[in-house]
Amino acid sequence: MKSLQIYCSVAIALVGTVRADDWPQWLGPQRDGVWRETGIVDKFPESGLTVKWRVPVSLGYSGPAVADGRVYVTDFVRDSGTVANNPGQRTELTGHERVLCLNAADGKEIWKHSDSVLYKISYPSGPRTTPTVSGGKVYTLGAEGLLLCLDAERGNVVWSKDLKKEYKTESPIWGFCGAPLVDGQKLICLVGGAGSVAVAFDKDTGNELWKALSASESGYCPPSIIEAAGKRQLILWSADTLNSLDPETGGVFWSQPLKPGYGMSIAIPRVHGDFMFASGNGAVAAVLKLNKTKPGAEFVWRGTNKTALYAANTTPAIDDNGILYGADCMTGQFRAIRLETGERLWDTFAPTTNTRRGSHGTAFIVRHADRYFLFSETGDLILAKLSDKSYDEISRFHVLDPTGECFGREVVWSHPAFANKCCYARNDKELVCVSLEEI
Repeated sequence: MKSLQIYCSVAIALVGTVRADDWPQWLGPQRDGVWRETGIVDKFPESGLTVKWRVPVSLGYSGPAVADGRVYVTDFVRDSGTVANNPGQRTELTGHERVLCLNAADGKEIWKHSDSVLYKISYPSGPRTTPTVSGGKVYTLGAEGLLLCLDAERGNVVWSKDLKKEYKTESPIWGFCGAPLVDGQKLICLVGGAGSVAVAFDKDTGNELWKALSASESGYCPPSIIEAAGKRQLILWSADTLNSLDPETGGVFWSQPLKPGYGMSIAIPRVHGDFMFASGNGAVAAVLKLNKTKPGAEFVWRGTNKTALYAANTTPAIDDNGILYGADCMTGQFRAIRLETGERLWDTFAPTTNTRRGSHGTAFIVRHADRYFLFSETGDLILAKLSDKSYDEISRFHVLDPTGECFGREVVWSHPAFANKCCYARNDKELVCVSLEEI
């Protein structure tokens, strides 16, 4: 009887933390880019998907988070300055970063929080990081390093940190991008500064628990947790090295040199079995083999001009057979490669630019059962089957128009959320909820 009571208590606690149909952080409940909800369409109706609601929002690259019947998204309302997307130059804008809380069913505003901010970054069209919702709180990180902990129900500030001021660092040229990670009592953030590439805060008080690593730049890669060699390992990729840390103390388990171009470590390293794949800008891609007996990793291969893919803006996906799919930042091709060897199997522009080569061509990837939802930079939601043999598109629906700019073409660079049998996607003008429920 006692064991049954314990089981019930654990089940209730889990339900209270993350419901099966929530998307409470970047890449979903387990930060793995997998949507596990059932009752989802096998193909889109010929008449198109049903748009449940559209609401206006302002500038932002940050994706929405969905939890407990609410949608959380951040944006930037410009007061002065002109948006100019020069990759090598910081642009100055003044305005307000906002956190918006909306009803997931109809899009109506529940509350909003606003802070004045001065932007001095490249590609200055708003915040980058998806909110993280956990334990009745929502955590947001602004493009200039304002870290907020807000009450998820009412929107009042529980605690806040000005990361640039407290850790004597400056914003990366493309802004703070690493979505904060809740791990137990910790909120783990990519920060920067001497000895503080990563910092763990008490998620309820904001008190510093530990800080770790120094690097030439912090990079842009969100922290993630893996388990290997019987240890939980915190994976952090700075501009110089790929690192595994003890998430409880910040102590370094292992570190390997892996330096992407322009400090652009962005996509999180993906793990399949004993293999870890990491790729970034500047033709940097590698697979490492994780040690089975103690924390450690050794290189298996590095990419060449005829192998691998070089993911930057989006994190690739790996299927059960060890085939990796992702958007190549150098060409804009969507590629399949064999994880163990780096062999390229096929490529297509269909889910990225749609028609042609384009630097940093982008498609956000979410796995659902045996197929994939892809969200293209053209604003299309695509349902496709992916295998080592081919890209097989099942359905496509235009959700919203691209409002950003990259290398002379219009783009949407915001990761959608999948929850409540719906897709929630945004550009710089609106947030849209599209039904994917099987009828």
